[in-house]
Amino acid sequence: MSGLIPKQFIVDLIDRADVVEVVGRRVQLKKAGKEYKACCPFHDEKTPSFTVSPGKGFYHCFGCGEHGNALDFLMQYDHMEFVEAVEALAGVMGVEVPREESQRPARSYDALFELVSRVEHFFEAQLKAHEPAVAYLKARGIDGATAKRFGLGYAPAGWSNVLDKFGTSKEAIERLLATGLIIRKDNGKHYDRFRERIMFPIRDTRGRTIGFGGRVMANEEPKYLNSPETVLFHKGRELYGLYEARQALRSIDRLVVVEGYMDVVGLARHGIDFATATLGTATTDEHLNRLFRMCDEVIFSFDGDRAGRAAAWRALENALPQIKEGRQVRFVFLPEGQDPDSYVQEKGADAFVTALDEALPLSDFLIEELSSQVNMASVDGRARLAELARPLIGLIPPGVYRELLTERLAETVGLPGHKLEAILAKDEATRPVKTSVASTRLRVRSQGSGPGKPSIVRRAITLILHSPAGALNVDVEGFAGISKPGSDLLRDLIETVQAEPNMTTAGLLERFRNDPEGQHLGKLAATEVPDSEEFDPAAELTDCIAQLNISARREKITFLIEKQRLGSLTDSERNELRELTRGSGTAG
Repeated sequence: MSGLIPKQFIVDLIDRADVVEVVGRRVQLKKAGKEYKACCPFHDEKTPSFTVSPGKGFYHCFGCGEHGNALDFLMQYDHMEFVEAVEALAGVMGVEVPREESQRPARSYDALFELVSRVEHFFEAQLKAHEPAVAYLKARGIDGATAKRFGLGYAPAGWSNVLDKFGTSKEAIERLLATGLIIRKDNGKHYDRFRERIMFPIRDTRGRTIGFGGRVMANEEPKYLNSPETVLFHKGRELYGLYEARQALRSIDRLVVVEGYMDVVGLARHGIDFATATLGTATTDEHLNRLFRMCDEVIFSFDGDRAGRAAAWRALENALPQIKEGRQVRFVFLPEGQDPDSYVQEKGADAFVTALDEALPLSDFLIEELSSQVNMASVDGRARLAELARPLIGLIPPGVYRELLTERLAETVGLPGHKLEAILAKDEATRPVKTSVASTRLRVRSQGSGPGKPSIVRRAITLILHSPAGALNVDVEGFAGISKPGSDLLRDLIETVQAEPNMTTAGLLERFRNDPEGQHLGKLAATEVPDSEEFDPAAELTDCIAQLNISARREKITFLIEKQRLGSLTDSERNELRELTRGSGTAG
């Protein structure tokens, strides 16, 4: 069904969902006071640190940091995309997912999906009719069942096969252009993008074909040709073979990232169904997010030549911000001149699996690669190694993995671990850091706060996330215009709760899912607050707002006094200043 899912429906769905029931169907929960506990399903542990709060509609693991609402759990545990999770949760609750008919970007895409599917079937039929293409695949060890599973096809010779068959009108030609299947020449005429190539359909997580990769059968360049970026196809987001892996495996323990389509298909032909490939681009953050949603171990397989190691290094750099406890990134370097497809054909599936089992951990690859660039026999060389590693370690989120890698680096350069850690920490504290407005708004400290004390704004946001009802009677006008970072977000949260009085923690997070602050709000919602009868979150929130009101008043007074000094104060501003300073002892 096409059309956008209304945001309000999703928020209402989250508010009505029983997160204990959703999680409890997959994880054995035990009652612990007002909450439920279990061993975390997202990392190995013996002592339960995974909690589910029915009141908040929220789960959180104090071990690995995973948290979210019922939709997040379905996406994380069942490897679903967002829309899939919404539809699944709605199905469990017995409600139909509505669509906004007034906004239908998906409707215009329906025709594009249908067109790409028809072209895919056309390529499949051409493969069956083209004996040299069939012979090529057989010579590469690809049987009919594997070709059918991956929808392999053939784009025949000629400049207008697809154009002639599917571009029978001006509108049809525009659709072919929109999907990247044809190219417009400078003179306004068109021609097929893919010619004389084995065709690999690229599928999204729902199994819909969104683009193609074409491979030549001879030694021609370019060896691979991919669909361009279109409204359906985004190279930096999609992974070839991921849909097929999900279909083949009920539980995915690890995924191996290879460089070519034929590698994915060749490995699958030998029973290795957990391979995927990037689409002519380096591994991106979105790729890694998607991979780690499926499993906790990602192995990159590259050729052992210089180009392969360079590609592996780029993958390492992109993976560092994603590394945390429970996640593993490793690297396999095959003998020069071999790729996974040729390797598995020559040595068999068991040999390739053994290579994966013995893959080089990210930490080892990082230190080995940097060590090869310096003279480890000299003090200067070891110091240079630490300098090269410093920015890379800074990319890793704080935690056990970062500490262990720092210790490993310290051993390599010949320093005590605590000394190197102190040096790195000092450098990081003094280095200018580029941060987004979103992250800055939630991290800064307020004036007058202690060195470890969170800002008043951050505290107020945390209280609202833990107890949304506490914001129902808060007046946001008192601190309007205040310059404290995060105050705009705080105001948005308060106004959202007041507009929807029954809002839960989970619903509030869902409302801000696509806001730049979304990930930060989730972390604050997972922050522990006192759980006792003496603790009154509404009263503490009122106190925070009172402090913000005082700060806003002081800021306004300072601003007006400065205008007065410059002689630009209006009569109304003079009266306002008089009212603000009345009884405060400040001269008007």
